[in-house]
Amino acid sequence: MKNIVLFASGSGSNVENIVRYFQDKNNSVIISVVLTNKSDAKVLDRCNNLNINGLYFNRNAFYATDCVRDILKNINPDLIILAGFLWKMPEKIIKDFPSKIINIHPALLPKYGGKGMYGNNVHKAIKANNEQETGITIHYVNENYDEGAIIFQAKTQINSSDSVEDIANKVHELEFEHFPKTIEKLLFEV
Repeated sequence: MKNIVLFASGSGSNVENIVRYFQDKNNSVIISVVLTNKSDAKVLDRCNNLNINGLYFNRNAFYATDCVRDILKNINPDLIILAGFLWKMPEKIIKDFPSKIINIHPALLPKYGGKGMYGNNVHKAIKANNEQETGITIHYVNENYDEGAIIFQAKTQINSSDSVEDIANKVHELEFEHFPKTIEKLLFEV
């Protein structure tokens, strides 16, 4: 049995997609908890609807104490998945779980990465620079934003007529298709 912990800051569409993927396909994966840094995050509503444990923590619990770190140590997950989580992971947690923390980024890293580059900020920059393609990058988390080793990338073409919303929708399709499969592969690689 493999167990995973998910972190999210927003609506939780990727969280729901991952939960449903493993509920439908593989009953040897348990989502132990979904952790969020926003008390009003929609991901908590999704957790309730999916019958998954959801837990809010504040900045102090994450950075100034070992509260979140202790939760993770007690669970000892096979993978920690950042699915739309916007805070930088504390170095202590990264050191406690080497090569066990992964993130999804809505662009083809190393382009359009770094602090503040998330969601529509990324899509707007891609549109402004008249890029002809974009995609997703699933990567390991290290001490720097979006600089961990790349695990997987998928691309999609952009038309000059695509709006920022069109670009976001194309990226979400890639996320929904590839994120759960990549997680599964990492969990069950020999």
